[in-house]
Amino acid sequence: MILDRSLTLDDFQRVVRGFEAVELAPDARERIRRARAVIERIVEGDKAVYGVNTGFGKFATIGIDRAQLGQLQRNLIVSHAIGVGAPLPGEVVRGMLLLRAQSLALGHSGVREEVVGLLLALLNADALPVIPAQGSVGASGDLAPLAHLALALIGLGELEYRGTVRPAADVLAELGLVPLELQAKEGLALINGTQLMGSLLALSVLDARTLLSAANRAAAMTVEGMRGSHQPFRDDIVRLRPHPGALEVAAELRSYLQGSEIAPSHADCGRVQDAYSLRAVPQVHGATLDVLHHAERVLATEFASVTDNPLILPDTNEVISGGNFHGQPLALTADALCVALAELGSISERRCEQLLNPALSGLPGFLTPHGGLNSGLMIAQYTAAALVSENKVLCHPASVDSIPTSANQEDHVSMGAHACRKLREVMENVFTIISIELLCGAQSLDFQPLKPGVGVQAAHRAIRSFVPMLEEDRYFKPELDELRTRVREGRLLS
Repeated sequence: MILDRSLTLDDFQRVVRGFEAVELAPDARERIRRARAVIERIVEGDKAVYGVNTGFGKFATIGIDRAQLGQLQRNLIVSHAIGVGAPLPGEVVRGMLLLRAQSLALGHSGVREEVVGLLLALLNADALPVIPAQGSVGASGDLAPLAHLALALIGLGELEYRGTVRPAADVLAELGLVPLELQAKEGLALINGTQLMGSLLALSVLDARTLLSAANRAAAMTVEGMRGSHQPFRDDIVRLRPHPGALEVAAELRSYLQGSEIAPSHADCGRVQDAYSLRAVPQVHGATLDVLHHAERVLATEFASVTDNPLILPDTNEVISGGNFHGQPLALTADALCVALAELGSISERRCEQLLNPALSGLPGFLTPHGGLNSGLMIAQYTAAALVSENKVLCHPASVDSIPTSANQEDHVSMGAHACRKLREVMENVFTIISIELLCGAQSLDFQPLKPGVGVQAAHRAIRSFVPMLEEDRYFKPELDELRTRVREGRLLS
């Protein structure tokens, strides 16, 4: 991939998960050189410019001697690399490397080409800085995590390379790469940004697409298992309240339910209405889809943004301090998506109850043909309920919090990294809940003599290819784990 002005979510996926190599476009190199020239002129002059020849944060009024500007940038990195907690997953770090390079390549940060080149060299070699997950407050950028990333560029800290964590200097030497000697502005440009938040949110959005598709398929299975009506999914009904997500989900449900023998067989039964968790799937899942689409739009803007401070304007030879590093757009989006995905789990667990409760389903209790001696899928619903309740705690919005830093110079922060990290926790819980519903849905269809819709049939066959019907109690957690893995990777329903 050629890194220039634009970076799409699909580009991000091809590089971060597909390991596609990245190189700088010639135009990007020219933009970087023009911005660097502005910094060089400042260094040669006497004007005080924040982050170039002054201290940082509360020390912004303290001037730094020209001979110490490189030391200033190195000190910034080593002092700010104070994150804690478990290391970030490798794909999150790959995303950070790509997004940091992309932002710098837009040509308003004032770094040399060598800085962006080394970021891309590590990315292409899959040599990943070891970055603790905790320590960002989401304004002035993801300072501590990005400082750990920058440590590797100057030969400090550790890199994970070919499955082994080693001193960064050793890995750089093995790759034939020379550690950077940071010059004016470069340390600040490396750590002032939203790349931890951006990487976490982008990966979550990619995975949320898979999750929502699985949730729609699970809902269709439950509708068929419950002998539910397809009428609420009609386009002319949903179009009377035409939220885009609802229309899209309803169309997907209709495709899965097409050709069903079950629904026509119950056209004249005494049931007047289905439970909300069945007939309101387009509205509930669709609302989640609308939030997901909003997150995609936010990321499209973020991927084309410069989140450094101060910003270099080569056309006017200006250096301006602004607030582009503030994570609020990502924090609010992550919090909203967190709630939206949790709702997929909440309504899914209710559909599990519909299937397992014989008073509601008309099926054998807990979907076991020999109840009493066997408990069937009873406790699978307990697990789903436990995860739904855990998500309620995790869904408290991180972005409503703020805490002053840097002696009150940085007096409002986004907590965006918190929002994005707990978003992933919630999403992983929902993947499990949806997998439990798929397990219950498959079991319910084993009691149906008629054929379900074509998409539901396909899902049932896929599940039964490795999870046999639960005729008597057995230890089936490994089967649920395998089902969840296939759902999580998009393999089951692809």
